[in-house]
Amino acid sequence: QVQLVESGGGLVHAGGSLRLSCAASGSIYDIGAMAWYRQAPGNQRELVAAITIDGNTNYAGSVKGRFTISRDNAKTTMYLQMNTPKPEDTAVYYCKARIPQYDYWGQGTQVTVSS
Repeated sequence: QVQLVESGGGLVHAGGSLRLSCAASGSIYDIGAMAWYRQAPGNQRELVAAITIDGNTNYAGSVKGRFTISRDNAKTTMYLQMNTPKPEDTAVYYCKARIPQYDYWGQGTQVTVSS
């Protein structure tokens, strides 16, 4: 059994900062790449940022230079540092982990950016 739990969401002013966390637990000894996705009302879920087990990262163009994805040394907790967020970043943020051939998702955490 695998569980992914996101935390750190909430209300933030544009230009502020927020850090999201995603903690993986359960049968995760062969955890692989992890990623953050988001979904705004009326929109499809989209990739925000991803990080491999080796620490290689990639970002959506809309967040590059503002958001930073990282993992802890145990590779089981992932973070998303959101700097200078914009109102258009408002969405439910989900974490995803590949373990080892299946994708697992968290329940999501709401991020609301006020102007």
